Amino acid sequence: MRDVRLATAPFDPHEEMRQFSQRCGDAGGIVSFTGLVREEAGSEVEGLELRHFEPLTLPGMTDLAARTEAHWPLTGTLVIHRVGVMKPGEPIVLVACAARHRRDAFEAADFLMDHLKSRAWFWKREKTADGWRWIEPREADHSDLARWNAVP
Repeated sequence: MRDVRLATAPFDPHEEMRQFSQRCGDAGGIVSFTGLVREEAGSEVEGLELRHFEPLTLPGMTDLAARTEAHWPLTGTLVIHRVGVMKPGEPIVLVACAARHRRDAFEAADFLMDHLKSRAWFWKREKTADGWRWIEPREADHSDLARWNAVP
């Protein structure tokens, strides 16, 4: 079972996970990750915007999910990624992988997130009192991605 979506409005990660868990009743374990717009004390970030190139984004996300499923024996894959302007505290991304064995679910979710964070079809910028500024992937994001070089 594969569910890959772009969301243009806020979504409820708890409700999405409840529904995903019901559809993956034969799983031995489900691993999920929810990424949020940071709400840091003293932070000047007022918002985050994710832009994307529509003809490539959803097909690319779907292909990434298929690559993940080809490498790990999953019983379900869920990828929801927001686009547009978000406020601090709102969910940006939800990734969940269901498998008979926990290690497969953990590794598959990690693989998906590393690729979404570093090689995705999104451009990210944040708004502060000084205006908007573009955000590039950090060196750590590239290092995380490099761990998967042996995965087709």
